Order: sequence, then C-alpha cells, then structure tokens
Amino acid sequence: MTATTPSVLPGSFLTLHYRLSGPAGDIINTFGGKPSTLTLGNGELSPAVEACLLGLEEGAHQAFDLPAGAAFGARNPAMQQWLARKELDAMGDPKEHYEMGDAVQFPTPDGQGSFAGVVLQVQDGKGVLFDFNHPLAGQPVRFEVQVIGIL
Repeated sequence: MTATTPSVLPGSFLTLHYRLSGPAGDIINTFGGKPSTLTLGNGELSPAVEACLLGLEEGAHQAFDLPAGAAFGARNPAMQQWLARKELDAMGDPKEHYEMGDAVQFPTPDGQGSFAGVVLQVQDGKGVLFDFNHPLAGQPVRFEVQVIGIL
C-alpha cells in the first residue's frame, strides 16, 4: 500500500503561506510570518483565488496571475459611499480624525465580523466618502501560495 500526497479539494482545511499583490504591491503576505489556516469554500478567499488552490498537493509552491477583475470583480462605483459624521460618531470614537487613504474597520450589521473602507474624501459638514471596494477590485492580481498542510 503506497501513501499518496494529499491534494486540495473543496472543503479542505488548509495551512498555507500566501501573497496577494496587485500593480502597487502586496496587499496580504504571510511569507516570513505565521502561516494562515482556512477552510476552502468558507469565503475567506475569493472564489477565483480558491479555484487556483484546487488540485494542488501538500508542499506545492506556485504563483498564479489572474487578469484584471477576475480575483475580486470590477470596481463598483456604488461601493463608494458618504457616511455622515453623526453616523461615524455613533459607530466609534466621536474624536476620531479621518484622512485620505486611511483604512477604517466597521462592524457588520450582525456584529459577528467586520469590513473595511478606505477614506477617499473628508468634507466638513458632509462627512467622509469611503470606498468599500476590495483594494484589488478591477486590477490584475498575482496569487502566490505554498501549501503547508491539508486536512
């Protein structure tokens, strides 16, 4: 009886190092640090990125180049929204100061998670314009992965 090297299947629990980068550089990079653990299909990675993992064997180290929009969809102008200062104060610290480029975490409506928005514009009396698109939406993405373990 010969042992076979496990390969990634839908629902696999994985330990891996990975890097997601776009034209401006890395967005996430676990190489050189603590590896990530995740279950394929739980929405922790985009479906296009997860599809790259299917069939990889334990120990594999590969890179994938995904065309613009494939990994995180197209940029959606509706994902840019103004939040009034009153709303921001109710969700967090009323003394918070926002500047262009700041990434701000917001709680999900159920309180079980969070999502981020990037400050595009601050206007006294109106509030703050946030971009809730994924930072790599509409861009080509390089996905590098090293599969450490598969359960």
